[in-house]
Amino acid sequence: MAYDGRILALARDDVAERRRRNDAEHQRRRAEVYEKLPALRAVETEITRLMTGVATAALQRGENAGQAVHNARGGVEVLEARRAQLLAGLGLPPDYLDEHFDCENCRDTGYVMGKPCGCLLELYRTEAVRELSATLRTEGQSFENFDLSYYSRVPGADGVSPYEKMSVICGLCRDYAEDFGKDSPNLLFQGATGLGKTFLAACIAKIVSGSGHSVVYDTSVSVMEFFETRKFDRGDSADDAAAQVRRCLDCELLILDDLGTEMTTVFTQSALYTLLNARLLSGGRTIVTTNLTLPEIEKRYTPQIVSRLEDYSLLSFAGSDIRALRRERE
Repeated sequence: MAYDGRILALARDDVAERRRRNDAEHQRRRAEVYEKLPALRAVETEITRLMTGVATAALQRGENAGQAVHNARGGVEVLEARRAQLLAGLGLPPDYLDEHFDCENCRDTGYVMGKPCGCLLELYRTEAVRELSATLRTEGQSFENFDLSYYSRVPGADGVSPYEKMSVICGLCRDYAEDFGKDSPNLLFQGATGLGKTFLAACIAKIVSGSGHSVVYDTSVSVMEFFETRKFDRGDSADDAAAQVRRCLDCELLILDDLGTEMTTVFTQSALYTLLNARLLSGGRTIVTTNLTLPEIEKRYTPQIVSRLEDYSLLSFAGSDIRALRRERE
């Protein structure tokens, strides 16, 4: 599974904050107990010395190494019993001076045997959903809340009603989100404004991101601006734009919203082709939404871009502007 580097860094920061918090609490408990009972400090110091001796003896290769380990461990056990006795006299549990961790599995490092711990992955998923919510309104966006009552049941010229078409599309999108993986197709959401394209894209993003996959959502205008800034600017702005471009290229699922609203220039045509082609070659999945009709796409974009979009599974949205219908109902 590919991880978004920026999101993973945030998750690592969360783990580090847990570690700092627990270490500060550990130091507070020790200072509290040592002030009340200074003898405990000497016991703790001796335990640490003997534990170091255990480790050293274990690395020895002489014939007396086993006996040295046994003796050191015996001394540690005696001291630990004494420590427990002293703590009990203060009404405290035996492990009061031990380090405590949010995750005992990785001891708040985020990794076990060089691999991400489950606690880090859970934080990653939380940060990914939070990041996505900052750019795409996902609150309340769910397949259960996709209201098919806004779509007419009157059959169109092809004999199929908007209600029937959108019911199928909603089901396909739900399956796509729940079964998302490297074999998932790229999708092209095509249809007039206000038909639910962004809503269903948000529903997919929420589920896919929540399952731990890296998801980036942005508008075509913004993404093209990232490419342009990376190319022509200097300094921090160019570095930030380059990082955003890299996220768009590397994420497992990119949602490119409102294709056709960006300025059509030689540069944006080249950047768009680079983005779509690179993701096809790398195996990254992409969902593109657009208000343009297929003839308008062919007229607006280069044959190379059109060719790439022809590899996408087309979902043609039908119906009337839901936002207008909602205002009428209100």
